[in-house]
Amino acid sequence: MNDGNNHGDATGPDAEHTRPAGVSDRTVEALGKLSEALETVERARGRLYDLHQLIGHADLMLDDAVDLLRAAGHGELADRVSRELVGRNVIAGRWTFQLVEEFDDGYYALFKDLDRQAREQLAGGLRHLFEAEMKEQRRTHGRPGHEARP
Repeated sequence: MNDGNNHGDATGPDAEHTRPAGVSDRTVEALGKLSEALETVERARGRLYDLHQLIGHADLMLDDAVDLLRAAGHGELADRVSRELVGRNVIAGRWTFQLVEEFDDGYYALFKDLDRQAREQLAGGLRHLFEAEMKEQRRTHGRPGHEARP
C-alpha cells in the first residue's frame, strides 16, 4: 500500500488522496469497504428513484388506457381500472414519493452521515484512500495515460 510519503511528490497522488500518517492498512481497507457499501446504496437509491418515476408514469398512462377501454365499449372494465388502480398506493398508505422521502431521510441520511464521520474520525475526512493507493499500485509510472494527477 502507501507509506504516506507522497505529500510533495508531483508524480504521486495529491494531498487529498494521500494517507495521513498513522493510518493503518486495516483502517484504509475498512474505510474503503464502508465507501464501497455506500456506493452500492447509492445505486439502490437510483433504482428507488427509477421505481418512483416509472410507477408515476404508469399511473398517468392509465388515464389513456381507461379512455381507450371506454371508447372500445368496455366501460365496466374502464371504471374498475379507474376506481381500483388509478392513484392507488403502492404500499399501504404510501405513494412512491413517500417511500423515496422516508428512505432519503432515514436509512440513506444515516449511512452517509456515518460514512462521513468515519472518514473524519479515522482519516482526516479524506475520501477514496483505498482506491488512490490501488491506483498507485496499478498504474505504470511515467507512462502516458497513467499519470497520478491531471
